[in-house]
Amino acid sequence: MRIIADFHIHSKYSRATSRDMDLPHITEWAKYKGIDIIGTGDFTHPLWLAGIKKELTEDGSGLLHRADDKSLKFILTGEISNIYTQGGKVRKVHTIVFVPDIQTAQTINDRLTRVGNLYSDGRPILGLSAKDLAQIILDINPKSLIVPAHVWTPWFSIFGSNSGFDSLKESYGELTPYINSIETGLSSDPEMNWRLSSLDKIALISNSDAHSPANLGREANVFEIDENKLSYHEIVDILQSKDKKRFPYTIEFYPEEGKYHFDGHRNCNLVVNPFEQKYPENRCPVCGKKLTIGVMNRVEELADRSSDYRNDEFPSSKHLVPLMEVIAESLESTTSSQKVRTEYLDLVNRFNGEFNILLDMDEDALDNNLHPKITDGIKRVRNGNIHIEPGYDGVYGKVKVFGKEKEQQRTLF
Repeated sequence: MRIIADFHIHSKYSRATSRDMDLPHITEWAKYKGIDIIGTGDFTHPLWLAGIKKELTEDGSGLLHRADDKSLKFILTGEISNIYTQGGKVRKVHTIVFVPDIQTAQTINDRLTRVGNLYSDGRPILGLSAKDLAQIILDINPKSLIVPAHVWTPWFSIFGSNSGFDSLKESYGELTPYINSIETGLSSDPEMNWRLSSLDKIALISNSDAHSPANLGREANVFEIDENKLSYHEIVDILQSKDKKRFPYTIEFYPEEGKYHFDGHRNCNLVVNPFEQKYPENRCPVCGKKLTIGVMNRVEELADRSSDYRNDEFPSSKHLVPLMEVIAESLESTTSSQKVRTEYLDLVNRFNGEFNILLDMDEDALDNNLHPKITDGIKRVRNGNIHIEPGYDGVYGKVKVFGKEKEQQRTLF
């Protein structure tokens, strides 16, 4: 059966995160979206882990559920920020850790408490190298999964233009064989990552990195798993084997919508397509400060394949615009308006969740059941018939589903 999983989220204990990121609201919105497995996020925060112990039940499969709802499964995950010096350069790398049981999570917390203050943030900052963190986790439980997070983000990632590395081996050394998966992040998609032959044996996963319930599932992973085999170990096996039959595709933002896709300098409102414009020493022509080098530019720098490279043996991707955004533009309103929220909740409750509407409903069903302009918007998104002003330097890209017909063309990287 099809399983949709979003592994990387945050709790109310992370900075700049909604106070509604608690287990009841996460459960509620996961149902609205049509998510089957959701990461707990932030298990390294002692108060959040205490809440997990209180509100979730382990079922022996490595997954957990709430007592009143066994249909939504949770998987123990957390993101850790590593800031350290290596090779004469300050490195800032974020890592997602997956663990198979609460006891492992507690043991990790007990060990990391000696390194930093776990109460300070749901995503703690530790003065460990990414390699040393991986070694600690694997020593505690070798069944844990180490996944470099949003790997192209300029400031905090393994390949980031400002603080990252040029390869996994440069960071992880002899532990590199234990790094079987990476998270592509909102500003890149699997196709962009295919351009690096060094990633051919790496599973490319996509997650929401949600800081509010409404953003759950904005990116996700789609698996085909026998209901009787649904478990933590089956998921890890799928990722390690990179089996396309069991991991057919990911659900993606259009990467241009991510907030680091192009180069730029937001203080000067300067956005730069690196294929069309270069500035001396990558300095802003307005103020002279360094530009933030975006994901597309960084991929181009490390790639050893052309931008049109494709491989049918790899899991593919489906690019979506969140239903709330489609409804808002259809109704000429905003995603925060009550009428958009009301329409959204009506649709997802009537038609078995957002992903069913965006991915599965055929055009006749859309035509017969949805507002005509919302239907038109969903069809445009499915066809890539949209316009995007690419994101840059921390500014999200702007998506237009509707507009002048001559503008209805996706901006390709």
